[in-house]
Amino acid sequence: MKSVLQRSLPFLFTGVLLAAPSYAADKLPNIVVLATGGTIAGAAASDVQAGYTSGQVGVDQLLAAVPQARKLAVLSGEQVANIGSQDMNDEVWLKLARRVNEVLAKPEVDGIVITHGTDTIEETGYFLNLVVKSKKPVVLTAAMRPSTALSADGPLNFFNAVAVAANKDAAGKGVLVVVNDWIHGASSLTKTSTTAVQTFMSPLRGLVGTVAYGEIEFFHGAVGKNTVDSEFSLDGVTSLPRVDIIMAHENMDGKMIDAAVAAGAKGIVIAGVGNGNMTKEGLDALAANAKKGIICVRSSRVVTGRVGRNVEVDDDKLALIASDDLNPQKARVLLRLALLKPRPLAEIQRLFQEY
Repeated sequence: MKSVLQRSLPFLFTGVLLAAPSYAADKLPNIVVLATGGTIAGAAASDVQAGYTSGQVGVDQLLAAVPQARKLAVLSGEQVANIGSQDMNDEVWLKLARRVNEVLAKPEVDGIVITHGTDTIEETGYFLNLVVKSKKPVVLTAAMRPSTALSADGPLNFFNAVAVAANKDAAGKGVLVVVNDWIHGASSLTKTSTTAVQTFMSPLRGLVGTVAYGEIEFFHGAVGKNTVDSEFSLDGVTSLPRVDIIMAHENMDGKMIDAAVAAGAKGIVIAGVGNGNMTKEGLDALAANAKKGIICVRSSRVVTGRVGRNVEVDDDKLALIASDDLNPQKARVLLRLALLKPRPLAEIQRLFQEY
């Protein structure tokens, strides 16, 4: 008997994109697909159940499942990893980033599409935004429903991601994330719903553009320094410094902060209340560790808004960093790269303002 995946593929992937734009065969751009797993490569025992296993479909199956994408580009695929993105780790990050730079350095390659899980796609996208050394398009895509689901969203997301990566106007816009017809900049998107298909928003900076069945409209370019303009490099890097995120809350003391430092954290990001605030006890513990050389960043657990420097907290006096518009998870990514070499606090604050 055929598996649910085999039974579902023809229904899910055939005939839904026939009206999509295509280009002359002799002028098709070359796009490399780097697969890392996630829900877009997930499978379930039934097409109407919530539970599923990520990373069950290989890159060859993904490419075969959306043949319409070959009207947009010459596609080739590589399996970098096949995991749920809740299990994303430094080893995969470093491997993926190096492979992206290697592939983009080839003159015959015009762009890259990366398939990824939704849970940590904003962190991976932002990490790549800081370490990729090319203006060529790098587009991440994902899905909220596994490939076996009734009305799976992965096929069209993948098709649209290929369309964006193949579009010459995507070059120089930094790393992009294409999900549910929207084009996000890697520095601005965040996941806002645990289950909804329209989970990704760019609440502060807005969308970079939209894409509907391959038809693209760009609104603006990249926000913040990125890719070829980034000062970060992974040359010689074999590991990343530990940085922990700690959420502020009612009755917070400093024990979790102290414990993170004792566990080896070189930096701390606080997901603060409001404008990056926390209790007096929490702030005292943070400042005490900052004076010992631990780099401490105040971000916010609030979905949108900036954390300003020296607004309600005297960051200058306490030797703290304000995250500006980076949420805690992205602040952690930037801080880990900033800590690859010694930097004065003023230099680190500049990074948070420019990236």
